[in-house]
Amino acid sequence: MTDLTLYHNPRCSKSRGALELLEARGLQPTIVRYLETPPSAAELRELLRKLGIPARQLLRTGEEEYQSLGLADPGLGEEQLIEAMAAHPRLIERPILVAGDRAVIGRPPEKVLELLA
Repeated sequence: MTDLTLYHNPRCSKSRGALELLEARGLQPTIVRYLETPPSAAELRELLRKLGIPARQLLRTGEEEYQSLGLADPGLGEEQLIEAMAAHPRLIERPILVAGDRAVIGRPPEKVLELLA
């Protein structure tokens, strides 16, 4: 099995649920507490490539920073959104499971199981 990395926020029920699903299958992913050690813009670009989604789909639109930074503006480009997430990691959707060259957002938590098939 490919090494697994989980971008995790232990205060998030979805993130905890994804970790529990993995551990129940005997898997111990490398845990990245991304609020404590935020990914760089380059790491976010790589995550987005593995997820196969644009930056806007990785944004948490309910966060205060989303409003205060004006991130709803459709004129903002990929780089501007990536830089905002790198500077304000609470904006990053969670959890994210990475397995090799693929990744998935664990919403709902059961989505992480797609990478195990």
